[in-house]
Amino acid sequence: MLQVAVAKQLGAFRLDVQFDLPTPGVAALFGPSGCGKSTTVNIIAGLLAADRGRVVLEDTVLFDAQRRIGLAAEWRRIGYVFQDARLFPHLSVAGNLHYALKRAVGRRYVSLDAVASLLDLGALMHRRTHQLSGGERQRVAIGRALLSQPRLLLLDEPLASLDRDRREELLPYLESLRDQLAIPMVYVSHRFDEVLRLATHIVLMQSGTVVAQGGIGAMSLDRHLRSIIGPDAVGAIIDGVVLGRDFANGLTRVRVGRGVLRLQTPEMAPGTTLRVQLLARDIIVSTQMPRHLSVRNNLQGKVTAIDDDDGNSDLISIDIGGAQILARITKSATRELALQPGSPAWALVKAVSLRGHSFIAFHER
Repeated sequence: MLQVAVAKQLGAFRLDVQFDLPTPGVAALFGPSGCGKSTTVNIIAGLLAADRGRVVLEDTVLFDAQRRIGLAAEWRRIGYVFQDARLFPHLSVAGNLHYALKRAVGRRYVSLDAVASLLDLGALMHRRTHQLSGGERQRVAIGRALLSQPRLLLLDEPLASLDRDRREELLPYLESLRDQLAIPMVYVSHRFDEVLRLATHIVLMQSGTVVAQGGIGAMSLDRHLRSIIGPDAVGAIIDGVVLGRDFANGLTRVRVGRGVLRLQTPEMAPGTTLRVQLLARDIIVSTQMPRHLSVRNNLQGKVTAIDDDDGNSDLISIDIGGAQILARITKSATRELALQPGSPAWALVKAVSLRGHSFIAFHER
């Protein structure tokens, strides 16, 4: 568990945050630019001293203002990946990695060979840093941070300086890092697509404070998140289990709640955990079992809540059997369908509008 409760005054900006993050897994500090995400991770890392509060990682007190404890950054065993790679230009890739390995403190749990394999660095070892692409430099920076044998890895907008193609190239490496090493990570971002793919836990920040926190499924339904990501990205994030593949149509069958979704994915083994995003704008609501439609997916459930969305539409919360999803419909549709909490409902969604990402489910400790 990482426990953070700190305050810091920086000119006119005041940071006052408190959160507890379970480990292992990836906790995302998410919010608009300027809300204090980077300041928070700098305090955790020991690069910036808080005015008051505490930071505790597992059983080690890293900072306690009242007790005047402030462990130096180099003794915290925290790896840090910045927006820019910050590699040593006079060293090769191998030299940058060996530098971290030689200065590692504590038990060594990951080897150079393992890091090189995980991040596909073998072919880059003898190159100088100026010969690398932006994505390659960040992979080396991540490898260097891992070889310091950290108990916690901080990543501060590591993809922010990359273009779309390089971002898509690097994200699978971060997913592998999450799934194979299970090292606790705090990931800073203001891009929700990155959070969707990587995070197990979200801390929502606005104006220097934490407005909400929790698992990604619960947080996808939180009203604070809606105000940050905008109406087009509002929707439920649910974890399902792959049942198999319908080879006749090329769609993967995924169990979610009491229902089954069919969606387009690469071939996946049955039992694979798959994170699915169902956008509220893509869901059609019916009060009767749908028939003779081209839509491949319909999930039976019950309306649990109706919330005003923007004055002209409502967000309908539907329980599909242990999982909640959201549908955006017009207020006139809400009236004509006579929807209210407790009403039976079927949620219809096209397979082509669904996005899924493979995911290893972590158990908190």
